[in-house]
Amino acid sequence: MAFLQANIFSNVLQMEVMINVILPQKTEKAYGTNQVGQTEDLPVMYLLHGMHGNHSVWQRRTSIERYVADKGLAVIMPSTDLGWYTDTTFGMNYWTFVSEELPRICHELFPQLTKKREKTFAVGLSMGGYGALKLGMRCPESFGAIASLSGALALADMLEPFEELPNPAYWTGIFGDVQQFKGSENDPIHLIEEVNSAHAPRIFVCVGTGDPLYPASQYAVQKMRAKGLEVTYEEGPGAHNWEFWDHWIQRVLTWLEE
Repeated sequence: MAFLQANIFSNVLQMEVMINVILPQKTEKAYGTNQVGQTEDLPVMYLLHGMHGNHSVWQRRTSIERYVADKGLAVIMPSTDLGWYTDTTFGMNYWTFVSEELPRICHELFPQLTKKREKTFAVGLSMGGYGALKLGMRCPESFGAIASLSGALALADMLEPFEELPNPAYWTGIFGDVQQFKGSENDPIHLIEEVNSAHAPRIFVCVGTGDPLYPASQYAVQKMRAKGLEVTYEEGPGAHNWEFWDHWIQRVLTWLEE
């Protein structure tokens, strides 16, 4: 198993961006892990961070490298700042970066990565769960499965009391007029309702019963089921924290193999 830290230049963002990458590697005498190595057509998981995180946070807060060691799975962990995987009103196009440019760069740098939809996945926590759902609903031709851990999946409801939000200028900078958010291309519930269910990816949603975003995940899953999407919903004890996410990313990895 190889762990790489890369500085890449984004033409979309016009700046250097950090990504962490886990790649299967053929090894011998790697005590403590069952190493699986491939040289072509590697399944790939884009693993997205939440607010206050970056490209390094999954590596530092979980044992993700150990969890994927025997799965023959490449993991791409990009940094997207606090941009909500969105082309922001202040000109930083994080959505275009993560949905178009990042996969193109990764395939250029790591040609062993698959280009097959059924072996390409998007997974994220909190803000990253929103980003993973957005990738799956807006780019269903690119992703065979997506997973949200404690995702902000009912964001329109969160933005309704706009005047009460901390730092409302921040949210306006990301999404523009929040009164126009519901029903937009950034509204996850709207995206669920608009996706072609025949071409949508498989979906996994999990959330802790003590998480403030617990109702949001339940509400989004109701919409998914009403739309006829293939969704697996699971919940368990836990809050909005790394103890929960470290445990449940293991379940997500098992689900991806099912």
